[in-house]
Amino acid sequence: MSSKIIIEVCAGSVESAIAASKGGANRIELCCALPEGGLTPSQAMIEYVIANLNIKTFVLIRPRSGDFSYSRAEFEVMKSDIFAAKAKGAHGIVTGMLNTDGSIDTCRMKEVVEMANPMKVTFHRAFDLAKDPYEALEIIIALGCDRILTSGMAGTALQGVELISGLVKQAGSRIVIMPGSGINASNLEEIYLKTGAHEFHLSATSATQSRMVFRKQGVKMGNGTADEYNFQQTDKNLVSEVCTLAARLI
Repeated sequence: MSSKIIIEVCAGSVESAIAASKGGANRIELCCALPEGGLTPSQAMIEYVIANLNIKTFVLIRPRSGDFSYSRAEFEVMKSDIFAAKAKGAHGIVTGMLNTDGSIDTCRMKEVVEMANPMKVTFHRAFDLAKDPYEALEIIIALGCDRILTSGMAGTALQGVELISGLVKQAGSRIVIMPGSGINASNLEEIYLKTGAHEFHLSATSATQSRMVFRKQGVKMGNGTADEYNFQQTDKNLVSEVCTLAARLI
């Protein structure tokens, strides 16, 4: 069991990655399109973060929003993204695939783990949509993944603490169970004590006002609900708060 709590920040932009690093995070999951649950970031973003930030960087490999059952074409894109992340110097990838019956897509995940080597592989919250969590856990361990990101199949990690605790116990030292979803300084200690987990995943975002002085009204870039002049971004102070608390818990 680790004697240190690891804080991973989900960074949905290059500025969020910078804030996570300045706030003291141990690792980032680099992605884009956080409102859609996160998608694969651009190669340029990966390159910038690896070259300019002194922080372990795992790259999200997810070609689209929605479910985690992918077409042949989508899987080919995912494989190319994995090779690109490796070439840019990423320390790991974050991905996951399911069959249509809710089981783990073992054939494709086996290929992913092999091609990602020596990068670490986190099986992401596709796990939370699997049919049987304990069966899925054993399959993911057998595949050679290094950790599982999970909310305990609930809306938030706090709501899923019972299942997360059971997964931590079943996993033992064979794989890391990393709670994620809704974690912040107000609930980190409770989740830590109730689950026994030692790695935690959070976005630590706050509302960020645009620097634009001129603001065009009546024109939307997204689905009509987005506000181009007010967006969520990782807050280095929130990251620092969580990291300071984590250091006190051990």
